[in-house]
Amino acid sequence: MPGILFTNGTGIQGAQDAADSIYTENGIIAAIGTQRELKLQLAGRDYKTVDWDGGYVLPGLADSHLHLGMQGMKLDMLDFTGTASKVEMLKRIADRANTTPPGGWILGLNWNENEFRPAEAPHKRELDEITDQHPIFLTRTCFHAYLGNSEAFRLAGVTESTPNPPSGAYGRDADGCLNGLIYEDASLPFTAVQPAPSYDALKNAMRRACQHALSLGLTAAHTEDLRLLGSMDTMLRIHRELHEEGVYFRTHQLLYYPFLQEAEELGLHPGDGDEWLRIGALKLFSDGAIGGRTALLVRPYSDAPHTSGIAIHTQEELNEIVAAARRSSFPAAVHAIGDAAADMTLTAMERVPLPKDAPLPDRFIHAQVLDAALVERMRALRLIADIQPRFVASDFPWVLDRVGEERKEYLYAWRKLLAAGITCAGGSDAPIEPLNPFLGLHAAVTRRKPDETHAGYLPEQKLTTAEALRLFIEGSAAAAGEERERGRIAVGMRADFTVIDRDISVNAEEMLAAKARMTVVNGTIAYRASR
Repeated sequence: MPGILFTNGTGIQGAQDAADSIYTENGIIAAIGTQRELKLQLAGRDYKTVDWDGGYVLPGLADSHLHLGMQGMKLDMLDFTGTASKVEMLKRIADRANTTPPGGWILGLNWNENEFRPAEAPHKRELDEITDQHPIFLTRTCFHAYLGNSEAFRLAGVTESTPNPPSGAYGRDADGCLNGLIYEDASLPFTAVQPAPSYDALKNAMRRACQHALSLGLTAAHTEDLRLLGSMDTMLRIHRELHEEGVYFRTHQLLYYPFLQEAEELGLHPGDGDEWLRIGALKLFSDGAIGGRTALLVRPYSDAPHTSGIAIHTQEELNEIVAAARRSSFPAAVHAIGDAAADMTLTAMERVPLPKDAPLPDRFIHAQVLDAALVERMRALRLIADIQPRFVASDFPWVLDRVGEERKEYLYAWRKLLAAGITCAGGSDAPIEPLNPFLGLHAAVTRRKPDETHAGYLPEQKLTTAEALRLFIEGSAAAAGEERERGRIAVGMRADFTVIDRDISVNAEEMLAAKARMTVVNGTIAYRASR
């Protein structure tokens, strides 16, 4: 197989200033230099040439936390991203009901009542006024709260007398009646009665998500899809077939903890796989999200003193899940947003420490509400902090009302984590947030929404452009245990390149306009923008 000379690049990160070309063989960087130098070295050899046409060359960007399957399924659902009012949300539901056959489910996602004025979600009776012929089930932007109509409640078998499950709740109005809101694991009866997507539908969703990611300049993603796909066998089969059909995208697969036994039966271990798919840590949840007030806090919510959130597991249950992961040599990847959930998570990890020779690190996912003592405990453990910079743009300023001024010192405190020596990896949590990595980079360096012009929310926590890029390059490679393979443009590293149309180091606004010209994965052109 002939090598490839990628040439006429600009600002190749990590290379000498004059370098504009990279030669690759079998997916590995073999040489870096000027076009003239490399052509002299390659004289008489058989190779192909690819012209970058002056594009700016970055090491391949990788999203450290998303859900590829749901990102693909999102395209067939009502997407309430940007919906500005409850009235607009209800109109969009009514429009979908008018085109949906009776009995068909109306599914939607990404509604956010915090963007409405007044900041309130629709009531169940308002959904009932739209239709009693369709079950409605709508996922909040945080994916930890949901909204359903009476028909959905009927099919789920949930009535006014149904008790809250231990790790969830049903919302009630001032009269004590069900208001349509559903929190955390209380959603399980609703998802259980929805028609399961076919294998082809799941595969197409994964295909669309991978292709979309490549078009945005992403070369890889760390994803957790088993809750959607239903089995390890289905997950492995889909990715194998997609690769055989020409979808060249790397995935690092986190395994939802109920699938640990299946992984054991298949003889899978962390780090197993090849350059296209590898098995990662065991994924679990310790709490919910701040938006729906299900993130678990030490002290009650400042704007809702009747609640401190929801623990998905008791401390004993969390301890046992982490211990089970250790017995099978798996690190743990734990969703922990609130400070009480952080304490529970770290306690479980400290109780059965990860062996020093483990192939992959533990992962602390989100880390949004912390304090100095929690950060020190994180530093003492061998873990990666999986952070989502874009959450700052979505959650401020309303998050300050939720948690109060007294907790803001360690609120989405990315710089404090880096200063403590904690390796951080950057992701989007798509489809909760947009998949575009440049939106995440912009949020990391500005701490504000794209259309805002102020100094940023808690601006002392801003990152530099170089630090933000490291989240999506070196950080994501370290989280996958692949820092010796990916994350730098250097001889011997995998040939993953994100080629963009502008220099994003000039100012943050250039990040918002940046477009991928070419995405190269393992030396293969996986995406090329049309001219």
